[in-house]
Amino acid sequence: MADHPSVARVVSALRAAGAEGEPRWFDDGVRTAAEAAAALGVSVGAIANSLVFTLDGAPILVMTSGAHRVDTAWLGTRLGGVIKRADASLVLSATGQTIGGVSPVGHPEPLPTWVDSALAEFDVLWAAAGHSHAVYPTTFEELVRVTDGTVTAVEPD
Repeated sequence: MADHPSVARVVSALRAAGAEGEPRWFDDGVRTAAEAAAALGVSVGAIANSLVFTLDGAPILVMTSGAHRVDTAWLGTRLGGVIKRADASLVLSATGQTIGGVSPVGHPEPLPTWVDSALAEFDVLWAAAGHSHAVYPTTFEELVRVTDGTVTAVEPD
């Protein structure tokens, strides 16, 4: 599993960005925030979900707390366009990774990224490492930096 090409690309991208988090492997998949939180023994809010959408047809990445749902109509209005959930084939082509294991980094090309401001509440965040059996630790500041993300709410208060 450690040699999986998607995970290797994620680790390479993290190192190139000066991040040091090491992937943690699980025998069973951690495809959802709830599964990852249970496996790690952390709050579901500390899971940084990498969700691919389209904004006016172009792929984007929204990093959201596992405790939140992205309100696509509300966020689309904030961003000045129409947001729709990407299908599995678009997720794979835009990230090189499959749903359930999409990492914030390691994509063929960087995606415009928005980071849920609620993630700032946690000292340590956990994000997918390019495979549904792997996650890595990071911080809010590091997540914003390595994704060149824009901090925003993803749902109304």
